[in-house]
Amino acid sequence: MTELHPGGAPARPTPHEVRTHAFRPHRDGDPDQVRRFQAVVADELTDLHQRVRELSQENERLRRALRDWRTMHARECRPPNSGPW
Repeated sequence: MTELHPGGAPARPTPHEVRTHAFRPHRDGDPDQVRRFQAVVADELTDLHQRVRELSQENERLRRALRDWRTMHARECRPPNSGPW
């Protein structure tokens, strides 16, 4: 059974899972070629996981900056004119 994230999406494999996944023996397969491919995929996953972490941190920094800007802007803005218009 496929493991699911809380949102219902299939769980993404970790680099370690890719590196250590065992395949059934196949008559025409080259185990060394499979291992090299696994290493390339696992390295790419490692890079992608790092990039996601960096982007999440940057996203959080921007959210805080926007929240701070809105707070500052709200303090500096004058209330609307209370005239007859």
